[in-house]
Amino acid sequence: MALTLEQFAADCHDALKSHPGTEGRVAVCELVQKALQDREFVASILPEGTPERKVIYEDAELGFAILAHAYVGAKSSTPHDHGPSWAIYGQAEGETIMTDYECLARPTESTPGKAKPVRDYSLQPGDAYLYEPGELHAPRRDGPTRLLRIEGMNMDRVKRLPYVAVTEAAA
Repeated sequence: MALTLEQFAADCHDALKSHPGTEGRVAVCELVQKALQDREFVASILPEGTPERKVIYEDAELGFAILAHAYVGAKSSTPHDHGPSWAIYGQAEGETIMTDYECLARPTESTPGKAKPVRDYSLQPGDAYLYEPGELHAPRRDGPTRLLRIEGMNMDRVKRLPYVAVTEAAA
């Protein structure tokens, strides 16, 4: 029997409730990796027509959100964090090239932050990666991709300030 969204959300809730902090988030990352192996589950949460960002579950008690993402073509973003939240990216289909960044200067209301690229790596189907609060990264997708992502809170309600990628010499 395929995993359901309700069971997956309950498992994530239990992990986060019983182990607040990094330990619980690591457990959720492992749950994401396991869920990505269930092709029926992936098909049920990422059907044809899934938009680039869709909140499919929001936990009433703990506030975490489960999202479905589908990208038709190439797409990239600038360096960013998830504000006060953490995020787990789970690669369901396609490939995401992720770049991690070192923060050189935090943004202000009037000035973007500065971030220096540190390393690039590939997220392949079945991979899941945890980004703790404040960790800067930028995804690049060169073709169609589908992701299961979990945010510590629904980022639709959080204002984030922009960063720009710079070389150390430009900092």
